[in-house]
Amino acid sequence: MERKTISGEARICGIIGDPIEHTMSPVMHNAAFEKLELNYVYVPFRVSQEELGRAIEGIKALNIRGLNVTIPHKVAVIPFLDELDPLAGKIGAVNTIVNDDGILKGYNTDAAGFLQALIEKGVEPRGKNVVVLGAGGASRAISFTLAEREAHLVILNRRLELDWAEELASKISKIFKKEVEALELVKTNLTRVLERADILVNATSVGMSPSVDETPVASSLLKPELIVFDIVYNPIKTRLLREAEQAGIKTISGLDMLVWQGALAFELWTRLKAPIEFMKETVIQGLQEHEN
Repeated sequence: MERKTISGEARICGIIGDPIEHTMSPVMHNAAFEKLELNYVYVPFRVSQEELGRAIEGIKALNIRGLNVTIPHKVAVIPFLDELDPLAGKIGAVNTIVNDDGILKGYNTDAAGFLQALIEKGVEPRGKNVVVLGAGGASRAISFTLAEREAHLVILNRRLELDWAEELASKISKIFKKEVEALELVKTNLTRVLERADILVNATSVGMSPSVDETPVASSLLKPELIVFDIVYNPIKTRLLREAEQAGIKTISGLDMLVWQGALAFELWTRLKAPIEFMKETVIQGLQEHEN
């Protein structure tokens, strides 16, 4: 296989997370850089929670142009940055860092990426009852976006991190002056809230490769009039999405959100228009190869 030669003038971008093996961001971004003939390269870095601060310091020392931030660092990374984009500050989570001459600024492209993926599939969340599973960094971006769009929210999270959901619900309630419920993610609560839900969003990592047989919602709770959005993109069709389709439900894959948030990050780093359709095709091809 022919490998691209990396020169000393190449600009470095990348992604930090733990685990990181599943990510398709390097495939997507490196293909986009090559497509536009940019002297950039994108690298995955596995960074533990204990090493996060030192890793962020390293961005300046190594003159890295920018990073994506994934599980579990989207909230914890904030104290190590110099500046926050207003939206990222309001959400309280960062998924993109830009290094401008040693000043590290945090952005959140998850929010716009999620909304764009919804709208592209013809789903308008305004006035809808939405159940969000999870209360981590991605959930924060999604929940704020939905609240801003005047959806009615319920956030569920597992017992160990129920306080995250309660804090998030309280924050959104105060900012948007509307009640947001926070509940433990158990079948009894799911059963109750899904009875009146229009949209279900899985913002947890349940079902992500290699744990492809897991699902956060029993198939018996899925009803045909629901819309199911699973932000997990590896595999392309999670067990949740497969079972939702079998129940006659409209589904949205995490692939759409991945590409949109990635395109926005690409534009922040390069200040050029991202080749969105090409990025999507590249990810699909990469995932299909991985699944085979």
